[in-house]
Amino acid sequence: MIMVRTRHEMHVDTLKVLARNGPLKISHIMYQININCHVLKQCLDFLIHQNLVEKQALSKKRSVYAITERGRTILNTSGRKNDSKRN
Repeated sequence: MIMVRTRHEMHVDTLKVLARNGPLKISHIMYQININCHVLKQCLDFLIHQNLVEKQALSKKRSVYAITERGRTILNTSGRKNDSKRN
């Protein structure tokens, strides 16, 4: 049986990886959450638009993505809501 993740789950997974590992290149995020590059770019664009993630330029061709304070707050709030649903 194939498990399909929702967009919300992919967004949360991306935030968790960035919170845990700090700024990462897109390829490192892609491998850690097991998602293809096209879908990840859409996810990152959404998260950037929502001010949950920021893109930081290392050079003209290299960038990394980092979670913002707002992203950390949302992630922590989301985690507490999920914990209370389980009890």
